[in-house]
Amino acid sequence: MGWLDQAYFEGDKKIVKEDIWEICESCGAYVFKQEWVANLHVCPRCNFHGKLTPQERTDLVFDAGSFEEFNESIAPCDPLGFVDKRESYHDKVEGLKKKLGQNEAVITGTGRINGMRVVAAIMDFRFLGGSLGSGTGEKILLAANLAYDECIPYIIFSASSGARMQEGMLSLMQMAKTSAGLARLVERKIPYISVITHPTTGGVSASFATLGNINIAEPGALIGFAGKRVIEQTIGQKLPDDFQTADFVLKHGFIDLIVERRELKNKLGDILAYCRTKNLSHSIE
Repeated sequence: MGWLDQAYFEGDKKIVKEDIWEICESCGAYVFKQEWVANLHVCPRCNFHGKLTPQERTDLVFDAGSFEEFNESIAPCDPLGFVDKRESYHDKVEGLKKKLGQNEAVITGTGRINGMRVVAAIMDFRFLGGSLGSGTGEKILLAANLAYDECIPYIIFSASSGARMQEGMLSLMQMAKTSAGLARLVERKIPYISVITHPTTGGVSASFATLGNINIAEPGALIGFAGKRVIEQTIGQKLPDDFQTADFVLKHGFIDLIVERRELKNKLGDILAYCRTKNLSHSIE
C-alpha cells in the first residue's frame, strides 16, 4: 500500500525511503510516525503504551545527561550450541549485537531522577524478545549488588517474553539468581521499584518483575506467565477479555499502581523523595 510509505522515484524505479505510519498494537489505529514519537509511543486513540528502546526510556525518565551505563561487555553464552532451522543461536546474537549496538537484552547503569541517584536496569524487547538469559541475569544481579554496596535505590524496567530457551537450564537459573540479589536489598532497607512495561511475561513476570517494594505498570501492559490461549485450553474455560492486562492485574492485587508514561518520572521522583524522608535508603543524594 503505497500511501503507507514515504517514497521517491529514480527513473521508473520506486524507492521506499521510510514508513510514515505506526500501527497501534492494541486497537489497530494508524498513527503518523511523527505523532507517535512525539506522543512517547502512546496511541492517541486508545492510550495503549507501546514499546520504547532503552535510549528512549533513559531520555524519558532520567535527568538529562545523568545516565551512565556499566557492564556493557557482558554478553550471552551458548552452552548448548543451539541451532534451529534458520540459524545458530550464536549467529542470531551476533547479528543483534551489530544491529542494536548492545550485547544483551538489558542495559544497566546509574542515573538521577529529579536529582536523586538510582541504579537502573532497562530491558529491550528488540533483543530476542527481551528474554532472560545468562547475560541478562548477570547484569541485573550486578546492578543489584551495586545498589546494595552503595545503598541507593534500584529500579528495573521490565519488558520480556520470558526465559531464553536457547540457553536451557542456565536461563531458568536466572530467576532464582536475580531474586536472591533483590532479596539482599532488604537487609539495608534499600527500595526496589519495579516498572512493568508491555509485554512482561514468563519467567521475568514470575521473578524480579513482580518483587518490587512498589510494582508499577504502564497502561495496557500485558502482564502474565503463560499465554491466555494456553490457559484457556488447559482449564477448559473462557477467560475475561481484559485478562492479563495492567488493569486486571491491578484489580487482583499483583501490582500497586498504573502510571501514564508522561507522569512516570515525577511519580518515581515522589516515591524516591518519600523513601529519603523515611530514611529507607540513606545514600539517596
